[in-house]
Amino acid sequence: MASRSSSDTYLQQLKQLAKVVKDSCQFDASLAEHTSWQIGGPADLLVEPETVDQVATVVSFARRHKIPLLVIGQGTNLLFDDAGLRGIVLKLGQNLCRVHISDNTITAESGAWVPGLARKAMQAGLTGLEHTIGIPGTLGGLVMMNGGSQRKGIGENVRRVWIVDCKGEQVELTREECSFSYRQSALQDTGAVVVKVELGCGREEPQRIRQLMLEDLRERRRKFPRKQPNCGSVFLSTSEMHASVGPPGKVIEDAGLKGTRIGNAEVSQQHANFIVNLNGATSKDVLSLIAYIRQVVNERIGFDLCCEVRYVSPSGEIMPAHLVNF
Repeated sequence: MASRSSSDTYLQQLKQLAKVVKDSCQFDASLAEHTSWQIGGPADLLVEPETVDQVATVVSFARRHKIPLLVIGQGTNLLFDDAGLRGIVLKLGQNLCRVHISDNTITAESGAWVPGLARKAMQAGLTGLEHTIGIPGTLGGLVMMNGGSQRKGIGENVRRVWIVDCKGEQVELTREECSFSYRQSALQDTGAVVVKVELGCGREEPQRIRQLMLEDLRERRRKFPRKQPNCGSVFLSTSEMHASVGPPGKVIEDAGLKGTRIGNAEVSQQHANFIVNLNGATSKDVLSLIAYIRQVVNERIGFDLCCEVRYVSPSGEIMPAHLVNF
C-alpha cells in the first residue's frame, strides 16, 4: 500500500497537470460513462485534450512522473474494472475531431467519430470507407487496431499517420511504417497516441456509396444488439476456426449459450458473440461469463476462443480479457 506521503505527492502531481490542461480535465470521472459497456469505476483524472500539444503534454507528464496513462476514444473495445483506474485517462473525442477533405484525400483528427467520417466521405463522393459506417468508435482507435468490417481494415486507406510517441514527441509515419495486418498494427503496445490520419479514397457516385452503407446498416440492425450496452464483438475470429467450425458467434450459439447469464451480463439473444449489460453488470460478471463461454466451447469442439475486447486493470495494465486471472 502506498504511504500517505506518496499519495499526497501523487495527488499534487495530478493537480499540477490539471492546471496546465485547465478545463479539459475531470477528477474521479466515472469510466462507466465513457465506455459503450457502461461498466467501470472512477479514474483518478480524465483529460479530454483540445490540441495535439495538450496530448503531448499529458503523455510526457505521465512518463516523467511514472503515472499510468490510458488512451481511449469511445471505449467501445474496453472493459474497465469496477475499481476504476489509478492513473490518467486521455480521451480523444469531440474536442479533437476536425476533418478536412481535398480531392481524394481525407485528413482527420483521431477523435473523429467513424460513422460521421464515413458519411462525410460519401457526401464528397469518396469510396473505400463504406465498411466503417456501422463501427461505433473514433478514428484513432480504428487505425491503432486496423479495425473495420467485412474482413476489411482501415489500413487499406491509410497514407500517413501522425502520432505522439511514448516520450511525448510528435512523429509522422508512413503507411508502411504502421505495418497493418488483420486487426493489428505496429502502433499497438508502443505507448503511441494517434492524433491525425491521412486517408486516400477512390471516386464513386454518392448515391451508390449511400446505397452500400444503408445495406450495411440494415444488416447490422438485423444481426446485432443495438439497444443494450455492449462492446461489439467479444471474441476474435481466426481464419483457422472460421474455416473449420465458423465464426465465434455461430460457435457460441451452436454450444447452446445464447441467453446464458452471469449476474447482469448476458450472452446476447440476438448475436452470440456479443455480451450485453442488462443493467448494472460488473466487470466480474463479464469476466466470469467470458471464462464460462471459453470453457464450454473448448470442451465441445477443442478451440480456445481468444478475446478481441481488452480488460483494463486498476493499475492501468491492458490485456485480452480471456487472460485475466480473477
